[in-house]
Amino acid sequence: MTGPVSPIDLGPYRAPRPHRADAARNFDAVLEAAREVFTERGFDAPLEDVAERAGVGIVTLYRNFPTREVLVENGYIVEIQAVLAEAAASLELAPWDCLTRWLRSFVGYLGTKRAVATALDPDSEVYRACRAALSEAGTPLLRRAQASGDARTDIDDDIARFIMGAAAMNFASEEQRQRMLDVLFDGLRAR
Repeated sequence: MTGPVSPIDLGPYRAPRPHRADAARNFDAVLEAAREVFTERGFDAPLEDVAERAGVGIVTLYRNFPTREVLVENGYIVEIQAVLAEAAASLELAPWDCLTRWLRSFVGYLGTKRAVATALDPDSEVYRACRAALSEAGTPLLRRAQASGDARTDIDDDIARFIMGAAAMNFASEEQRQRMLDVLFDGLRAR
């Protein structure tokens, strides 16, 4: 089964990526550097540090991302698009495997990117669009698993709370996280 994962196009919310190859490389380098610097030092880290890590001047950073908020939002959109791509890739699997693969990916993303989400204004158009896109990507996966008899039919938006709770947990290791997800997925399975 293939098809669009989400009808929400996040492209209009992104800063325009330059067409020239060198400018596009700089754009991408700034986004990657921002992700690294913000993860290491928080969102109050100087943007000069982001520019330095990207190997560009501060003017290049501001040319592409005129404010810190625009930079953070664009980094968030890139991460969300990766999660949406995982939902699309999961569609080739059996319904239960599709759902659990995507949920594992989503929990992994949320567990490492919690700080990004907290840096965004939850009332912003970008945040709301990303949240809607994630919901619209995950809902069909849940519906498929329910229709196949693999997932409980008495859950709906409960799964979003489930995922947020699982992502907020502190795990001693990756193995422990996977083991706990297995236990949580048992609760989603139809009996």
